Amino acid sequence: MAAPPADGRPLTRTRWARHLFRRFERPAPSAPRTAALHIGLFLLTLITTTLAGIELTQAQEEPLNWLPWRVFLLRGPALWAELQRGLWFAVPFLGVLTVHEFGHYFTARYNRVRTSLPYYIPFPMGLGTFGAIIRIRERIFSRREFFDIGLAGPLAGFVVAVGVLIYGFTHLPPLDYLFAVHPDYAQYGADYARHVYPAGSSGGYTLARPLLYRWLETALADPARLPHVNELLHYPVLLAGALSLFFTALNLLPLGQLDGGHILYGLLGPGRFNRLVLVLFVGFIFYAGLGLFSVRDDWQSWAYAAPVYAGYLALIFWRVLPRPRQGLLLAAGIWGAQVACTAVWPAAVGNPGWLLFGLLLGRLTGIYHPPAPDERPLSRGRKLLGWVMVAIFVVCFTPSPIK
Repeated sequence: MAAPPADGRPLTRTRWARHLFRRFERPAPSAPRTAALHIGLFLLTLITTTLAGIELTQAQEEPLNWLPWRVFLLRGPALWAELQRGLWFAVPFLGVLTVHEFGHYFTARYNRVRTSLPYYIPFPMGLGTFGAIIRIRERIFSRREFFDIGLAGPLAGFVVAVGVLIYGFTHLPPLDYLFAVHPDYAQYGADYARHVYPAGSSGGYTLARPLLYRWLETALADPARLPHVNELLHYPVLLAGALSLFFTALNLLPLGQLDGGHILYGLLGPGRFNRLVLVLFVGFIFYAGLGLFSVRDDWQSWAYAAPVYAGYLALIFWRVLPRPRQGLLLAAGIWGAQVACTAVWPAAVGNPGWLLFGLLLGRLTGIYHPPAPDERPLSRGRKLLGWVMVAIFVVCFTPSPIK
């Protein structure tokens, strides 16, 4: 029960009713205030992604640093030169992100589903953003609407991402650009990679290249100008395109209420989808935690890290099955299978970075898809487009995006 107003004035029934109205029935924000919020978040995200582009294109061993706000201490041509370098990353990257979100927005409006404009999420390190989201303000009525709204965003963003990569591969700068970033490479000329990255050397961070990226690279890029994979961070347009493919694939993961979950739910219906998604989620967590524990590890690793991992598995699988006990048994089975797999294949290693994403899916959004009041199946054309999106997911996805 809400606490009464404590301003010292006599409490009357009318004042009490007005207090409750203000507390539980607050009016919606005004249009100017809402517009200012969306525009402000976009401009702030444009600034943070521009700074991220500046940071990423510098010669450094650790690319995931705090954003270089010190750039704004520069003046005149020096400041503009830095900002221009960052904008070559920020504009295409935010362009793909914006087209993706407005694909959702306009499709929702076409289906008369109330939704917000995109909320951009700035972040003070790394890529400068956590992406953008829109808020669906009412229940979606049909399976077709779930499918259409979920598909429109990644499809629109994918088309723009491919355009960004085509431009990047057909407008590669000469090697002098890379030598300006790494002057010590110039002594080796076009053969710098053989000297800087000898066989078997990791050479720092490597951004994984999905199948589609490799196909476009082979078809369009000039081999004499193509950077070594370890130098991709210094090519802002290619970096924006590669990251856009990854985030497209991330949204297309066929789990829960991600875009890929909406698409697969539309294709299969709630019954088949919710049975399949449990298998997919188990495989996802199995891969993510593969290699964390091995029978060859010392007792300290098991003593200190094992309780944390056991708690993690219990937390995400607690409500996945109808009974908590079943979820805990499933979690224990996954852990046992991971240890057994590494005992047989010691080199089998997953990607622990996915464990955080698994926690978000398992505890916050859920892995299952709610049913719609109208469960009529999709038309043949939509089914074909849905399986095309599954194929797009395959050619854009990489299990370890950063190595």
